[in-house]
Amino acid sequence: MPLLKTDDESTEIESLLKGIHERYGYDFTHYSQASLKRRLNRVREHTKLFSYPELLERLYQDEQCFDLFLKHMSITVTEMFRDPAVYLSIREKIIPILKTFPFIKIWHAGCATGEEAYSMAILLHEEGFLDRARIYATDFNKQSLETGQAGIYSSKNMGTYAANYLAAGGKKNLSDYYSSSYDLVKFDDFLKEHITFSYHNLVTDGVFGEMNLICCRNVLIYFDKVLQDHVLSLFTESLRHGGFLCLGSKESLNFTKVKKMFEPVDTKYRIYRMTEALHV
Repeated sequence: MPLLKTDDESTEIESLLKGIHERYGYDFTHYSQASLKRRLNRVREHTKLFSYPELLERLYQDEQCFDLFLKHMSITVTEMFRDPAVYLSIREKIIPILKTFPFIKIWHAGCATGEEAYSMAILLHEEGFLDRARIYATDFNKQSLETGQAGIYSSKNMGTYAANYLAAGGKKNLSDYYSSSYDLVKFDDFLKEHITFSYHNLVTDGVFGEMNLICCRNVLIYFDKVLQDHVLSLFTESLRHGGFLCLGSKESLNFTKVKKMFEPVDTKYRIYRMTEALHV
């Protein structure tokens, strides 16, 4: 069945988002229009509710339907050591500096199902100071957080993950860090002991303070300019002086109001270091 097209589509989407915000407190109004419509179309196809007013009525009444809506609206594209050259750059350019601190805090914002948080834990372990670190992995998708907390993933991706790990400068075999059972793998508990999985909504929630490193890769591309500036300001307020910010390959601090507060560490891989505080 083709998706419903009306002359008032923009108005109906605006009403839908306003209703969701009022009912559940989630604000999607500053997602990029292309990303927003693509994700809403997936929801409508899955629910067979092609009218936005009908979809809003269902979401208002059915919290399980809203959980499904959140699943489609959240950004869950991730993998172990995603873009391994980024992790290699972190290992070579950032880790030597972080090692000088008695204790460090790292925030993986928009962590999805947690693979990149476990990747960071493995990297820190191999560099000899996981025991002096706390990794905060946050997302607004509670189902994704539950997956990350369990540390259990499909084994079908492990071949790709193992190759990523080695390309990122891995010093062992990735299989040394998990146990296998049937078609699943479970990462070792000693990694999870240093990771805190927590709910956090970048749109509406506040500062995660005094971080040494914030990784938020390929999340900002789904936001419009207003929300990008909001989130980047949140990150600057959450970083300690001299802290590092790692963005995605399609993201940059260019043409943002926080650009002057950072110096590039690795321009190619979008790694920056904060050199001055945010002044509003």
